Amino acid sequence: MNLTLDPNIEDADGFYEELLEAHRELSKADSDAFNARLILVLCNHIGDRKIIRAALDAAKALNG
Repeated sequence: MNLTLDPNIEDADGFYEELLEAHRELSKADSDAFNARLILVLCNHIGDRKIIRAALDAAKALNG
């Protein structure tokens, strides 16, 4: 399964600003909880467990 890992978000800078704004004034715990909810919403939207598993594996690989 090939995931799109190259930049693929229209107006990436604008998206980044929106993401930062969503976290503004959140505590670390609230920010972490927000990220978890966002991940679950996006995974639900994707819906395909194989794609989600591939994304998990890619995220692990990008960490190190």
